[in-house]
Amino acid sequence: MTDLLVARNVSKTYFDTVANDNVVALEDVSLAIRPHEFVSVIGPSGCGKSTFLRMVAGLDKPTAGEITVSGRKITGPGADRGMVFQEYALLPWKTTAANIEFGPRLKKLPKAEREAITRRFVELVGLKGFENKYPHQLSGGMRQRAAVARVLANNPTVLLMDEPFAAVDAMTRQHLQEELTAITARERTTVLFITHAIEEAVFLSDRVIALSGRPGRIVADLAIELPRPRRWDALVNDARFAAYRDELTRCIHGTKA
Repeated sequence: MTDLLVARNVSKTYFDTVANDNVVALEDVSLAIRPHEFVSVIGPSGCGKSTFLRMVAGLDKPTAGEITVSGRKITGPGADRGMVFQEYALLPWKTTAANIEFGPRLKKLPKAEREAITRRFVELVGLKGFENKYPHQLSGGMRQRAAVARVLANNPTVLLMDEPFAAVDAMTRQHLQEELTAITARERTTVLFITHAIEEAVFLSDRVIALSGRPGRIVADLAIELPRPRRWDALVNDARFAAYRDELTRCIHGTKA
């Protein structure tokens, strides 16, 4: 299978105005993601996880190396990459349905097609009955589900997620994680997911990339061979789940088994 997203020898250096010096955030990062694969990137704070995601999104540029999607070099933002942020990023003056319809409307799709897409994704993320609610009328979990639906409705080649569940409570977070695994499996979505939570990465992913402390370098690329669909009540005491978690913890903290 041809790789969909490829990073080749990517490094990122920026100027720190406080330290009055150059800082190397990422160094010589190379990885490849296949179609329909769910890949998480983890690592300590400041290791360059979100910096890497911003470069994939086209919001920032590598100092060295290149990143391609479907064989094309990324030079800026594009509709082939949809971004879900931690802060929901919904338009507050639009309803749930209008937020989800926003991308198809920009594409100038016919009204009937836009409405069909909107209905499909409202139902997919479990927001039927909340189509006419505004973001301030939704819970945090509902807002994030609406944000995911808004991006998926635009049919991106790659879904980019930057710690999207960090702002919700622990129980809601686990529920959203279970929903996300089901939705992305059903839609066969390719996902690049950034998180600092090792258990979240193991639960969600087909593969987990672990970065070292700054400058971020890949210290592990671990395939997660756990059955799907995944549920926390089935995996919380699973020895394989614990083994993946412990191995990634050792990699990040630089210890050996």
